[in-house]
Amino acid sequence: MDGTFDHVMIRVEDLEESLDWYETHLNYEEKGRWEADTFTNVFLGPEDVHEDGALLELTYNHDDRSYETGDAWGHIAVRVPEDALQESYDQLMAEGVDDYRDPESCGNRYAFVKDPDGHEIEIVKRDHGAKWSIDHTMIRVEDADEALGYWTRKFEYTEQPSGRWEADSFSNYFVAPEDAPEEAMKLELTYNYDGREYTMGDGWGHVAVRVDDLDDAWDALMTREAPDYRDPASCDHNYAFTKDQDGHEVELVTRD
Repeated sequence: MDGTFDHVMIRVEDLEESLDWYETHLNYEEKGRWEADTFTNVFLGPEDVHEDGALLELTYNHDDRSYETGDAWGHIAVRVPEDALQESYDQLMAEGVDDYRDPESCGNRYAFVKDPDGHEIEIVKRDHGAKWSIDHTMIRVEDADEALGYWTRKFEYTEQPSGRWEADSFSNYFVAPEDAPEEAMKLELTYNYDGREYTMGDGWGHVAVRVDDLDDAWDALMTREAPDYRDPASCDHNYAFTKDQDGHEVELVTRD
């Protein structure tokens, strides 16, 4: 399977407010939309997003439900040029974005803001990719060895050579397809050493992996003993879903 990340999905309570926030502050534009009777999906990204770059999917359910974020999902991270972290953060503050974690409080290595629904967005310094394009999505895992094994065996991902950070109380591991371009999204696995458990919540939806052939990719996952959550037949052969070892949903999609 190709395995490049296609998008990450979050649920929002006010679609127009969320669209305005991402279009105004991150200069995102609408890349696609799917209107159904009970929900709307909108795909967003920078105008010049890389062909292998990941998009952000906003899901709005029409029944006015509210969501719990939980703590099993951490954040998405968006890129700014290496010398533009403070400038980019100051721009967001001038535009009225809530001050969450400024660059100084993060050792001038990164910063954090939140969107209207409270989803955390990290700002990271990168010398590649369009400004504000998605660099990685972070999830929290309860067993690092099991999580690394899942992505290695099921999806043939590799741990990125420069992507491991081991601290006194936690470790971060970045995984992606071995031959993915640097502009592609990575997955950050965060493992805390204190044995804590996490709540999934429903404010986050899934990460989506792009595959060349949906049925072939699904058959490979079943051979590798991935959870059979929603198979292609149950999704009209448009997509499919499995889950990782902690219950994070992983969608399989094809893109023309």
